[in-house]
Amino acid sequence: MPNNLQQDEITRLLLKWRGGDPNALDDLMPAVYRELRRIAHNYMRRQNAGHSLQTTALINEAYLRLIDSEKVNWQDRDHFFAICSQLMRRILVDSARRRLSQKRGGARMEVTLDDAVAADVGQHADVVALDYALKRLAALSPRQSQIVEMRYFGGLTEDQIAETLGISARTVRRDWTVARAWLYRELSDT
Repeated sequence: MPNNLQQDEITRLLLKWRGGDPNALDDLMPAVYRELRRIAHNYMRRQNAGHSLQTTALINEAYLRLIDSEKVNWQDRDHFFAICSQLMRRILVDSARRRLSQKRGGARMEVTLDDAVAADVGQHADVVALDYALKRLAALSPRQSQIVEMRYFGGLTEDQIAETLGISARTVRRDWTVARAWLYRELSDT
């Protein structure tokens, strides 16, 4: 993770970008690339060997979606990485759905749940099933769904999530525990 000076610089560039400075994104990308690569790598290591998307392609696709997106009210660097994590998840889900639609009954792309969840779950979850379960969770508890995305997909810490969502780290921890149990039950039924 970047030090405080880098965090402040990233936040400053995000605010400039939000304010309409077209050069801010060009200055921002080198500052965040390493962290984006880490997030993308976390996603990709959970994919089965048959997937066709590479880490760099995932970052590039997320970048393209970022620059094509409408103005986002960036709060800070943690918010930026949470949004990027969400974009990467959507890209992988879209890719998995395309593959499934091309090959009826074809092989599914799999993701493993992170170490914290894997200790409880001990199984793989299909990326499409996981996306579907997260959507159902979001309908029940949008905050828990956001916490799963930020922690599992984005690799943010409890403190970073708490700051981004404006809640306590204890609440993040409690919601994470409940969401994991709920997802385990949902994914075990599929």
